[in-house]
Amino acid sequence: MKTAFLFAGQGAQAVGMGKDLAEAFPTARALFDQANAALGYDLASICFNGPESELTKTENAQPGIFLVSWVAMTLLRERVPALACDATAGLSLGEFTALAAAGGTSFEDGLRVVRLRGRFMQEACEATQGSMAAIIGLDEGPTREVCETTGVTLANLNCPGQIVISGAADKIPAAVEAAKAKGAKKAIPLTVAGAYHSPLMASAQPKLAAELARIAICTPSVPVIANVTGQPHGDAPAIAPVLVDQVTSSVRWEASMRHLLAQGFTRFIELGPGTALSGFMKRIDKTAQMLNVADVASLEATVKTLTA
Repeated sequence: MKTAFLFAGQGAQAVGMGKDLAEAFPTARALFDQANAALGYDLASICFNGPESELTKTENAQPGIFLVSWVAMTLLRERVPALACDATAGLSLGEFTALAAAGGTSFEDGLRVVRLRGRFMQEACEATQGSMAAIIGLDEGPTREVCETTGVTLANLNCPGQIVISGAADKIPAAVEAAKAKGAKKAIPLTVAGAYHSPLMASAQPKLAAELARIAICTPSVPVIANVTGQPHGDAPAIAPVLVDQVTSSVRWEASMRHLLAQGFTRFIELGPGTALSGFMKRIDKTAQMLNVADVASLEATVKTLTA
């Protein structure tokens, strides 16, 4: 059975994430302490105790999700040493976690870069007036037509019937109405800081490129699926440019999962807060085995399934 590790993206954060894992497992507590030391501030406390207004800041949410996802993966590997990971993938910021999990970067470098990525994206949000909307029940083709006619962008192609669009805040209402006119079951403006995965994020790209140039990036030990292409990353020198492209490009999550399914992957383990990726997989392929580790209860359930 081929197994892929999947890593959550921004929006999965919740106050309290990782707290019970840190209380139950010394390995987890040590990783939270290591992260605090690497970053120079108490990220663990923000994850455990909030306040929510602090956790939802992009520069805290992104490293917080990276950290809790890494803790979940480490604990699972500790509990099930025989478990092989044959590929990794992550949604948006989760791609950085996926890369680190496959040995493409160190844990600490990945964590620091993700914090800075969050900061650069926040700066881009503050410099532009952007927004996003979820389009439910409309295929990619008609949604692309909506984007072309209203001047917005496809941000996330998550799963059949769920696409997110992104662009200037004054263009999103017209795009929402156009999507409904095309037959979308729902078109819902999202409460977000800006237009992620759109050209409005371009100012973050050179800053991220400069930070990626400062760290060691290695060829991953297993395939890491790139959001931009829905295909595995190439060798080490090709990775950073794709991660920079990702800031303004569509997240092709459904294509990424279909690539893995076509390669014979049948088991997917979502690592980190939330279960959004599990929900997407149910819409992509109901026959795939989906497990997750977000807290002590889900860790125990997944260990039980894997060792049965």
